[in-house]
Amino acid sequence: MIIQVHPETPQADRIKRAVEILAEDGVIVYPTDTVYGIGCSIYSKKGIERIRRIKGRDGAKHFSILCADLKDLSRYARNVSNNAYKLMRKMLPGPYTVVLQASREIPRLMQSKKKTIGIRVTENSICQSIVEELGHPIVTTSANPSGQELVGNPYLIDDWCGNLVDLIIDGGDLDSVPSTVIDLNEEPPMILREGSDPFGILELL
Repeated sequence: MIIQVHPETPQADRIKRAVEILAEDGVIVYPTDTVYGIGCSIYSKKGIERIRRIKGRDGAKHFSILCADLKDLSRYARNVSNNAYKLMRKMLPGPYTVVLQASREIPRLMQSKKKTIGIRVTENSICQSIVEELGHPIVTTSANPSGQELVGNPYLIDDWCGNLVDLIIDGGDLDSVPSTVIDLNEEPPMILREGSDPFGILELL
């Protein structure tokens, strides 16, 4: 099922519909400020397992989470250095994923072997509205089969997984450049993936 949501002023009733699905272990596809993501509540074991099956991803690769704003970091990450926080204030919200030490609030199913978690705070109003309404982060991973090309059109994504997810949110076509991933547990920070970098963060590292 596809519903259209305005990318700048998301309709409240449609955001509520998406949140109701997430609250019942549902899986949705949604736009971010980089690529379309597929996600569920971080507390939904059933949803996480469904996403792994849909993407064809094994359990060794972990998903990131999407937070509403930087204030959430104190709840879902720990041991954040002053330098890391200063850098995050420059890049978030934006098309970056930061890897931090996971707090106890993050389910073990979501953590890597190093007990880390990838965290995103996007500039996309649809994402922000969903997470704020839900009250906690959602899983975020690209809406494409694992290892295959990214697609920025929600109707092409529907052709792939429309019968496997509970909702697809059409927020317009996207360029499909993935986020830049930076491990902030390292000093200096380690670039794990070069992607979108509109703020020139990579030049600062």
